[in-house]
Amino acid sequence: MNWIDLRSDTVTKPTATMRRAMAEAEVGDDVYGEDPTVNRLQERAAELFEKEAALFVPTGSMGNQLCVKLHTKPGTEVVLEERSHIYNYEMGGAAVFSGVTVRSVRGENGRLTKDLVAGAIHSNAPYYVTPTSLVALENTHNMAGGSVLPLQIAEDICEYAHSLNLPVHLDGARIFNASVALETTVAEIARPFDSVMFCLSKGLGAPVGSMILGKREFIEEAKSWRKRLGGGMRQVGILAAAGRLALEESPKLLPDDHANAKRLAEGVAELRGIRIDLETVQTNIVIFDVAETGKTTAQISTGLKEHGVLANGISAHEMRMVTHYDVNRDGIEKTLKVMRTLLHN
Repeated sequence: MNWIDLRSDTVTKPTATMRRAMAEAEVGDDVYGEDPTVNRLQERAAELFEKEAALFVPTGSMGNQLCVKLHTKPGTEVVLEERSHIYNYEMGGAAVFSGVTVRSVRGENGRLTKDLVAGAIHSNAPYYVTPTSLVALENTHNMAGGSVLPLQIAEDICEYAHSLNLPVHLDGARIFNASVALETTVAEIARPFDSVMFCLSKGLGAPVGSMILGKREFIEEAKSWRKRLGGGMRQVGILAAAGRLALEESPKLLPDDHANAKRLAEGVAELRGIRIDLETVQTNIVIFDVAETGKTTAQISTGLKEHGVLANGISAHEMRMVTHYDVNRDGIEKTLKVMRTLLHN
């Protein structure tokens, strides 16, 4: 069966061009810094983001956790949005690897503001209060439906944190989606942040890999911690070759993903019992409430699967669908047709 897979943009298959580049990649031992394809990918990423250096890591979670580790010390606290990936989907890594706790703050549609962050930071507090060591933002925000953090808000938060000598990390797993939505460059989005992580294996479609970026000394230290965590890879240029293509070619396809997500959201909004705020659909993630349909997300997922569509519930009453280059407009229309059948019969 040719599945229409809307579970995530991590399910994309490498393109034929990526596969060919992987097969033909020039490689070396990356632990020795001798893989030319990895080195070119890192140099290109740093150039695009206008940061001093970049590091290829196996996963976005490792990239985020490396940055948390290097910015903090044990017994301190990270301020972040309560639905953020670092907090909810990295298995307590900040506590395990860095010995830090988190202070979560509820943002509107996933967006923190300077005032919200200021209210959560502990700076120059009494000695018995856990001090803040890092602020972490997410753009786009996965569990807020791919919402985008405006540039000015990010700049205000970073300026305030820096005034207190606190670093700010950006989980930019889907930063290229944010770039399209904000009609600006990834460098402009990344500029005020001390470190940035972005994924090659989500909307960009590479089979494996993420990047972290920051100052050269920061990235050199990150390389040591990557090795400690088992991320020292050998002839990994085979993967970096796909990542380089994803970096250069895939961003051009993201506007189509956003248009498909908008069409999906508009179609879902017409269905009986579905609740969705169309204004929140800014990129490639669509989250909607099915509580009033009389069906659970598990029941809807099962029904969709029987008709060749894959989608996940993120709770008993909320579903998430994510568009990507392996699902075209015909796939979106078929999904809507199946949804109508499931909910209107």
